[in-house]
Amino acid sequence: MVTVYGRSNCAQCTATTRTLDIKDVDHVYLDVEQYPEVCDYLRSLGHQQLPVVIAGPAHWSGFRPDLIVALARKADSIN
Repeated sequence: MVTVYGRSNCAQCTATTRTLDIKDVDHVYLDVEQYPEVCDYLRSLGHQQLPVVIAGPAHWSGFRPDLIVALARKADSIN
């Protein structure tokens, strides 16, 4: 499962979730404004910007279409 942590009015968050949708990658979106306690966890992973994408052991921050494409390819090879 892929989890995207973002917030409203975040262009990179919107671009990330839109690209995940286009690539048919199942994901859950959590707004850090509704779950502020998660911010310390994300910082502990070394992230200082949103969105933060966590996909199993892999995680990254910012809009990374290259990593989303790689994630979609990996999901396709499993299915």
